[in-house]
Amino acid sequence: MAHGPGRCRCCGGEAAERGAAWGLYLRIDRQRLQCLNERREGSGATVFRPWEERGDRSQFVESDDDEELLFNIPFTGSVKLKGVIVMGEDGDSHPAELRLFRNIPHMSFDDTAKEPEQSFSLSRDPLGELEYPTKIARFSNVYHLSMHFPKNFGAETTKIFYIGLKGEWTEAHRHEVTICNYEASANPADHKVEQITPQTHFIS
Repeated sequence: MAHGPGRCRCCGGEAAERGAAWGLYLRIDRQRLQCLNERREGSGATVFRPWEERGDRSQFVESDDDEELLFNIPFTGSVKLKGVIVMGEDGDSHPAELRLFRNIPHMSFDDTAKEPEQSFSLSRDPLGELEYPTKIARFSNVYHLSMHFPKNFGAETTKIFYIGLKGEWTEAHRHEVTICNYEASANPADHKVEQITPQTHFIS
């Protein structure tokens, strides 16, 4: 049975379930999140929000000097990344390519010359409906994700309204750190040995 948008009560549970699946934005360490080449400082962080709020056009990030954008996304634990949504305008400012890197903190544009773990050719997605599945084996233990958008469909700048991250999160395990001091060279003062006086015994 077909339903018009917003008119189906029976599908509400399905929508809520899908929204929950895209909840990794809650596991981002926002204090350390970076977006390089963003025109307005702090705007990159606004595109990571609830799936249900992806249509909010008042929150977006736009590139500054050229069409490139680079996100450095630290998580508060270990993540198994399963899918990505990238939502932009139905125009040339929509990103055309996405390259994913794992566990390389503080990436710069110079670092993007490396081979990514996975790359995607993106389609224009003004409604946030297209999901790009990741190679889960490569993204099963991610504590830092870098997302590089090298180009768009021909505009001078790139604009993104929403980025969805789907997957599982595991709390980071804290291990006690044992600090051991090793001597580079022995200090004679620390190794006092009782001096033995040789004795000579005469047999008469």
